[in-house]
Amino acid sequence: MQIIIIATLSLAILGIVVGAALVYAGRAFHVDVDEREAMVRECLPGNNCGACGFAGCDAMAQAIVKGEAPVNGCPVGGKPAGDRIAAIMGKEAQDVERKAAFVKCKGTCEVTHMQGNYIGIRDCRSAALSGLAVTDCAYGCLGFGSCAKVCPEGAIKVVNGVAVVNRARCVACGLCVKACPRGLIELTPFKNRVAVQCSNRDRGPMVNKVCSAGCIGCGICQKQCPAGAISVENNVAHVDYEKCTQCGACAAKCPVKVITLPVAAPAPEAEKAG
Repeated sequence: MQIIIIATLSLAILGIVVGAALVYAGRAFHVDVDEREAMVRECLPGNNCGACGFAGCDAMAQAIVKGEAPVNGCPVGGKPAGDRIAAIMGKEAQDVERKAAFVKCKGTCEVTHMQGNYIGIRDCRSAALSGLAVTDCAYGCLGFGSCAKVCPEGAIKVVNGVAVVNRARCVACGLCVKACPRGLIELTPFKNRVAVQCSNRDRGPMVNKVCSAGCIGCGICQKQCPAGAISVENNVAHVDYEKCTQCGACAAKCPVKVITLPVAAPAPEAEKAG
């Protein structure tokens, strides 16, 4: 009986000690959590894609409350989320120019060819790491759709061997940019449709051998541009979107028609409806 009493007292004392230790630890390591974090987190889409530059939506919400990130820093949530968060934080959300992904390749099956039947993992990065020449062009789209697989909005699909972006659906999260092993995708201003659909850095004659729709670096576009918005670097033309006025002179004179035409960008709602 005495043993039972001693054991019971020992457990009671141990419980008191452990409880006191937990109370002390809770007070010593307590971290105040700003209630606004939860409110901001509710405004974020929850994709946890990392496009904002943070580990996920929780980290983004914490950074916004601490003033380490802008209230409209979530590219997926866009302006609606930014406005709601701005109201919570008592700030004004600055207008951010909308962007959309653009694939710098026009090498469809009609203008370039597969060099062989690739039977590896159907993934662009795996194909690139294999070292095999999948297509004639060493700079072109591999067409296995790694960008489409990571797109949370279903804004990309492979058409005729090349990734194509539905700009109305694109939220400019940048995941496709990271997924492309050849760096063929960039984020461009949504309103600006003038862009060069090629990334081949070889000289003109070599480009012609592998793709009939590739930039040959002739420089005609550069000479035609009245705003000085186009330059030829590493044998391929580039557009300065801040200078571009979308006059269309470059696209009209391009001998290989590798520059997109400056058509007016419809409102997102209208483009989705179409």
